[in-house]
Amino acid sequence: MTPTLVIYSAAVAGLALFGLHRLGLLLLYFRVRNQRTEASCGDQVLPQVTVQLPVYNERHVAGRLLMAAARMDYPRDLLEIQVLDDSTDDTQRILERLCRRLRRLDIDVHHIHRADRRGYKAGALEAGLAQARGEIVAVFDADFVPPTDFLRRIVRPFSDPKVGMVQARWGHLNRESSLLTQLQAIFLDGHFHIEHVARSRTGRFFNFNGTAGAWRKVTIEEAGGWQHDTLTEDLDLSYRAQMAGWRFEYLEDLETDAELPVDMNAFKAQQHRWAKGSVQTARKLLPRVLHDDLPWRVKLEALFHLTNNLTYLLMLIPVLLWVPTLKARTQPDEPWMIALAVAMGMTTLCVLAYHITCQRAAGRSMRETIAVLPALLSLGIGLSVNNGRAVIEALVGHESPFVRTPKYGVGAGAIDGDMWRSLRQSWRYAAAGHWLTWVELAFAVYFAFGVAFAISNERFVAVPFLLLFMVGFAYVGLSSLGQRVDRLLSTGSLAAGGALLGFAVWASGVWAG
Repeated sequence: MTPTLVIYSAAVAGLALFGLHRLGLLLLYFRVRNQRTEASCGDQVLPQVTVQLPVYNERHVAGRLLMAAARMDYPRDLLEIQVLDDSTDDTQRILERLCRRLRRLDIDVHHIHRADRRGYKAGALEAGLAQARGEIVAVFDADFVPPTDFLRRIVRPFSDPKVGMVQARWGHLNRESSLLTQLQAIFLDGHFHIEHVARSRTGRFFNFNGTAGAWRKVTIEEAGGWQHDTLTEDLDLSYRAQMAGWRFEYLEDLETDAELPVDMNAFKAQQHRWAKGSVQTARKLLPRVLHDDLPWRVKLEALFHLTNNLTYLLMLIPVLLWVPTLKARTQPDEPWMIALAVAMGMTTLCVLAYHITCQRAAGRSMRETIAVLPALLSLGIGLSVNNGRAVIEALVGHESPFVRTPKYGVGAGAIDGDMWRSLRQSWRYAAAGHWLTWVELAFAVYFAFGVAFAISNERFVAVPFLLLFMVGFAYVGLSSLGQRVDRLLSTGSLAAGGALLGFAVWASGVWAG
């Protein structure tokens, strides 16, 4: 076996291992899915609550968020709202005006503006916590719209003094806006319907998701407070708090709707932040988790949970080596080739079973779920360059800023023309593109030649996988490019990207020939 095939086989084995873990989560989910964790209200004395709304340049959604928080059904003498505003645009004026109006209605709301973004979101939350008078602290990002009964339901589990955090499930305001938002919703549904349920109800560690949840203030303080040495301050604090002995609860029945990113570059920026932050947290905390006196099942799940984004890095190896492997002088019926085919097939089946189950749990029909599964697999593959870069940056210790995800106030249903005009006129809000878009397009061309090679050499088993890779990179690359064409033309990078893509076509053609 050549070195190329050895590396390829090791990557496939790694992906298969993470696929088996996903199957294990499914089995845990089936075991505990009928349990319910929401406590009865009973005669509980309602605690003092501080609602924190971290905001940075959110002119399209900041008002919607603040008004939703003000409408929540909770005794006014027990409710404090903090608008943690780091904005540098007219969002600040919008929020100041709304806060004045709400105070005239006897709502205790404070507009806290920082002159700098030190620590980004974690820094804003830490600054607000120092002034918060609530025993319980709820957090909502700018794209969320909490239901009116959120606070009354989220505080119930805190009647148990050992509970330090309670997380609600995310819903989706604009799920049906586009194929991209539909696919994002499926990814998130898996996290909230399968992973959180399986982990929380079996005593394993799970995490606060940065929003739509509530903390006991003393839990944050005893765990070391909000820290900003990772891009996922929520995951970092969650593990530190649980290692300190606090218990977390997850309320699957409490749904809080949010806006999904509507353009590919915003989605990629969000995914980059999440992937990089999780690996940074793994580097920071995983040695402590494995060393602590915790049950082996907790340690094992933490290992897979914190390193799950390594799959994008592993996926890059087949991306780079798949076509050369096809060209290698091997017979498809050799034992190791059969083993690789079985491993890849098993991994794919685990992923499909996971997403089908989560969509059934979300109330989606089998027919509509199966219809989008090829697109879902393609998107996951297409993200491998973007998220693989994030993993590498985290592993080598490369620092990068906290990049916000643009929001445009999109509601349920189709995206309207006003929103798109707003998007086009607000480039400062839109996520910046990245030169790796051209690498994604080059990979699409590369796999197009791979498909042609596989067909001409009767390697038909490989064709469906190669097509998924080709479509995935083409979809991600072209979507990223299409939403930045005005900017690309004005900077001249379109010509540079075209030259790169042309070179990739020429080189792939020569190599395949």
